Amino acid sequence: MSAFVYMLSEKPRGVIYTGVTADLTGRIWEHKNEVHEGFTSRYKAKNLVWFETHPNIVLAIQREKSLKRYLREWKIALIEGLNPTWLDLYERVDEIENVYKPNKNTRMWNDYN
Repeated sequence: MSAFVYMLSEKPRGVIYTGVTADLTGRIWEHKNEVHEGFTSRYKAKNLVWFETHPNIVLAIQREKSLKRYLREWKIALIEGLNPTWLDLYERVDEIENVYKPNKNTRMWNDYN
């Protein structure tokens, strides 16, 4: 079963929220419709600006924790590498393939192959 790490923002180079889920379209729908109160509803971060696919939720959670430690500039570089104009990718999730591939020297390389 696949899992996803994703980033939301309210505008280009605005607030960045990083999350993880097994159901990307369902979870983004919840953010857009403010089903739960929290960071994204408070800061209006409802646009899916970046996401990547992982083979399972455990690996996705590991990646999310890593990304949360990234400098803001690194997160912006990741987003702009996939989505240079910071468009809302919600409607195009099924058209985009952004599978995470770790460096060959990482311990979890075999989990991805």
